[in-house]
Amino acid sequence: MSVLLETSAGDIVIDLLVDYAPKLCENFLKLCKIKYYNFSPVYNVQKDFSFQTGDPVGPDSKDSDGGTSIWGHIGGNAKRTFPAEIHPKLKHAERGTVSMATVQSQRDPDERLAGSQFIITLGDNLDFLDGKAAIFGKVVEGFDALEKINEAFCDERGRPLVDVRIKHTVVLDDPYDDPPGLVEPPESPLPTKAQLATVRIGEDDNLEEENDVAAIEKQRREREARAQALTLEMVGDLPFAEVKPPENVLFVCKLNPVTTDEDLELIFSRFGKILSCEVIRDKRTGDSLQYSFIEYEDQASCEQAYFKMQGVLIDDHRIHVDFSQSVSKLSDSWRTATNSKRRQGGGGFGGVSGLEKKRQYKAAESFSFLKNEVL
Repeated sequence: MSVLLETSAGDIVIDLLVDYAPKLCENFLKLCKIKYYNFSPVYNVQKDFSFQTGDPVGPDSKDSDGGTSIWGHIGGNAKRTFPAEIHPKLKHAERGTVSMATVQSQRDPDERLAGSQFIITLGDNLDFLDGKAAIFGKVVEGFDALEKINEAFCDERGRPLVDVRIKHTVVLDDPYDDPPGLVEPPESPLPTKAQLATVRIGEDDNLEEENDVAAIEKQRREREARAQALTLEMVGDLPFAEVKPPENVLFVCKLNPVTTDEDLELIFSRFGKILSCEVIRDKRTGDSLQYSFIEYEDQASCEQAYFKMQGVLIDDHRIHVDFSQSVSKLSDSWRTATNSKRRQGGGGFGGVSGLEKKRQYKAAESFSFLKNEVL
């Protein structure tokens, strides 16, 4: 007498020990026959020990009643459990031993009651379960499925994070007559609303992002940029990691070393009012580093200069123009000159005013703290 359990971890074939536990085997066979176990979750997984199933919605659900025997399913709640047969010769000695989970009877301390929940062992010589769980079968095929369940990632209650469920049950041989009132469904029933509510990560859920190569590369670059920005914030080169470059500042490079601030300002001023124009120079020698930053009064002038001045020849050098992406500190001399122009009403390198306000706020805060300390 055998039953096939089709689970999301693989197929498991159980041989039933009808000579030792006829009542337990009948209960299990008939529950499988009416598809009672369909979509039941695997829970209480204990690595190299056992796992439990048989509650159709799982013990964590508020809708769970703990499961019922076939007689309770037919005759009502009064017959939900029945006395379990615990044969003294049957032991949990081998991996794959199948037994009904039982509870102690309130009327008789020596009697144990079973319902629908059952246990399958994942280790050998588990004598702790002897006398507590009622053995009625053993796994003869599907040990690879048991190993998958044994290795599943579980929460603190032993519930696999990726659902493992009984998908279907097939009775291969049934020697018992059907009890009065048993109705076998013509096909496997769909999962109930209560069962669907307990789904965590379904077996068919794709945990990998299905993106094309370009999208994956874009995500990688964005993650790398965020990490670099956070590093610059930590070392003090950025006021905060999410700082954005100014939208009214142009970056001009490939300049001729002889090109001066005044030359650039004169050429670029036809697109709008320039607040600052700085050719970046070596701190020690004063030689041009052949790139500059030009800050316009408004974004529209900056955009017009970008489109018109790309590749223009200045002092026999064809320049390259782009929107500035810099928000970090440059050389002390250039920042000093820029701040000097800003104080005179000439503007400054984009974002300096905001940063200076932050410094003033912190300075005021520090002063207030020192003042309170003195008082």
